[in-house]
Amino acid sequence: MKAVVFHAIGDISVEDVPDPKIQEPTDAIIRLTSSALCGTDLHFIRGTFTPMQEGTILGHEGVGIVEQLGDDVRNLAIGDRVVVSSTIGCGNCAYCRDGYYAQCDVANPNGKQAGTSFFGGPSPTGPFNGLQAEKARIPFAPTVLTKLPREVSDEQAIVISDIFPTGYFGADLADIKDGHSVAVFGCGPVGLCAIVSAKLFAAGRVFAVDSKPDRLEKARFLGAECINFEREDPVDTLQRLTGGIGPDRAIDAVGIDASHAHDSNANEKSNIAAEEREARENAPETNPDGDNWHPGDAPSQALQWAVQSLAKAGTLAIVGVYPPGFNSFPIGMAMNRNLTLKMGNCNHSKYIPKLVDMTRTGQIDPSEILSQSHPITEVLEAYRAFDLREEGWLKVEIDPES
Repeated sequence: MKAVVFHAIGDISVEDVPDPKIQEPTDAIIRLTSSALCGTDLHFIRGTFTPMQEGTILGHEGVGIVEQLGDDVRNLAIGDRVVVSSTIGCGNCAYCRDGYYAQCDVANPNGKQAGTSFFGGPSPTGPFNGLQAEKARIPFAPTVLTKLPREVSDEQAIVISDIFPTGYFGADLADIKDGHSVAVFGCGPVGLCAIVSAKLFAAGRVFAVDSKPDRLEKARFLGAECINFEREDPVDTLQRLTGGIGPDRAIDAVGIDASHAHDSNANEKSNIAAEEREARENAPETNPDGDNWHPGDAPSQALQWAVQSLAKAGTLAIVGVYPPGFNSFPIGMAMNRNLTLKMGNCNHSKYIPKLVDMTRTGQIDPSEILSQSHPITEVLEAYRAFDLREEGWLKVEIDPES
């Protein structure tokens, strides 16, 4: 079968690999009908989240058809159409039973303290081969797979596999109440889903902070008030727009590949030298190829802006991805402003059934986030355009069958 394979930082390829096989009685084998690219995949290729194991199949978003089932998978049948939870949980341990699927005690073969397992990730997450492939082995299938009703399309379901639950998780973590003002940092796919989710939680005002005009335009379409950090200082602007108080809640949907402003009028408060040193320390090994695969130049920028802009006693929810070794955070300012910090990897299996049902009934349409669809044979070109954040390349669906 064809799959997208990681070889080294800056080096991926589409190649033929063996078909997956059932290994455990709780496994399933699915034929992928849809997959997608995610900003998290770019962290691995840029070298900002390591170490990756050579030969790992990339991708953690998938929709497919069940082709084989282990003997202990009792809630699915051959031929069922399913969406895959990006994170892997056993469904039985105390963490899974409490809804913390991302902290499952069983799924990660590296031990109880190893943390989240997910498809197509670095060695400390398993590793488990990913979903940018024609077929995939799904461990703990009774928990990781959710059956799809016919009313939910593949285009909608692929967004529910990872980014919509992650955005919804961010809004949930932020403890948004009726009328709250919410600042979402980053208008990539997760940030856009966080904007929609904040509205679902009855936020009064939602502010969107980014620098890409097409992403800000989509955020505006979804109901956000937009701030381009290349044109104005986002902290000053958020303070001004909220009467000098700041937003009640903030969601960091950016993560480790954040960038500072590059326009001289917007970055005068930035410590460029410190940010560049921080970027080098976080990603000592890189392998850029022309304009591609460059890490962000200010890894803690979204965190800094969020803490500075929040109202006193506000809440910051962090769902942007940061590697375990990243240590830079403005803890002093957060402490002295009485901020509440909540963060983590999304517990996808907690939210996916609810979001599937909300899609089925027409309350949400996740496919609004999709901007591109390409066959797996063109995935390398798609990766390059997505990495550069080219205009119109917002959320890229991959068709494994073409």
